Amino acid sequence: MKARERKREALVAKYAAKREALKEAGDYEALQKLPKNASPVRLHNRCKLTGRPRGYMRQFGISRVTFREMALNGMIPGVKKSSW
Repeated sequence: MKARERKREALVAKYAAKREALKEAGDYEALQKLPKNASPVRLHNRCKLTGRPRGYMRQFGISRVTFREMALNGMIPGVKKSSW
């Protein structure tokens, strides 16, 4: 799944300029002929380490489960478990 998502990201980057030009020109028929995976809407945030699609934390780029494990092991600078 991680590899598939990276492939989609590459396609989105490749066709970004072309999509923008077609949108400004109003040529929606040509826009339909572009690959489906070239649309940025089809991208989904995934954990960089595990590929987990849910519980993604944008600030760190990892899932909440991975974040908790790394924070408890002291692998994320400036983050520690709170207690009061």
